[in-house]
Amino acid sequence: MSYRRRGLNLWLRTVEKRRLRTGAPATLRRALEVQARLFFYPPRGTQTRWDMFGGIDCLEITTKRSRPDHVLFYIHGGGFVFGSPDTHSAMVAQLAHRIGARAILPRYGLGPEAPFPAAPSDVMLAWRGLMAQGVPASDVVIGGDSAGGALAFGLLATLLADGADLPGAVFGLSPLTDLTCSGECFHTNAPHDVVLPAERAAELMDLFLQGASPDHPSVSPLFANLEGAPPAWITVGDTEILRDDARRLAEMLRRDGTDVTFIERHDLPHVWPFFHNVLPEARETLDALALWIRQRQGWQDES
Repeated sequence: MSYRRRGLNLWLRTVEKRRLRTGAPATLRRALEVQARLFFYPPRGTQTRWDMFGGIDCLEITTKRSRPDHVLFYIHGGGFVFGSPDTHSAMVAQLAHRIGARAILPRYGLGPEAPFPAAPSDVMLAWRGLMAQGVPASDVVIGGDSAGGALAFGLLATLLADGADLPGAVFGLSPLTDLTCSGECFHTNAPHDVVLPAERAAELMDLFLQGASPDHPSVSPLFANLEGAPPAWITVGDTEILRDDARRLAEMLRRDGTDVTFIERHDLPHVWPFFHNVLPEARETLDALALWIRQRQGWQDES
């Protein structure tokens, strides 16, 4: 493990976790938007533009290596109440560059202004808009981090239930998979997680759900039927309160016959690939994920 990991964990625990404990959604949104602009950078030559897919605003990212027939459909995290395509664009551009794909990031509705089912509904509309352009589903990889991981696997669950064409692969970075928070490590890892304050989870989920059931498969894929899913790649840190969310999802997918790659890293923060500009382990994980995607999709490495 790098020395930078120790410094980053200290900063996250003393600054970011404190903000997450008390900050209103508007405060959390502003802070992440500013930090993303100041600290995180895409590869040189990256281009972004906003477009509409299925009536949903989506950020489209291309890099010097992007091919139009290779598509990454990425859903950002943020506890369903903050985050945006802009905040995650640098990390997603780094991954898109590594796999030679263009990336599509939907701007889905956030709570409390747009409660459930706005987020999964918006994601589905954006997916259908992408499919309406004639892109074969098998040429698309879907993925997301944290709450975006819930929506990515939730989208997959809906596609399976509808008998629709499936993406070629799916992945999750520290995915949230159980909004009932029933995982044991949600409590045992609470003192060790340097980012997520377990004691505030119920409040943030209430801002999003506003009375809806927390075990709905579109946002809690641990309660979904994922039999027949395409290859999946999942990573999580062993000190995260969401560790069991990721472990149990991987176990469920394997039980149902899915080809699953599960990677658990020691003492890395929630969604550590987000810190690709400063953390060597973040770049290592993006490299490993990119290699897995290229192998599963048959996309040639042009680096």
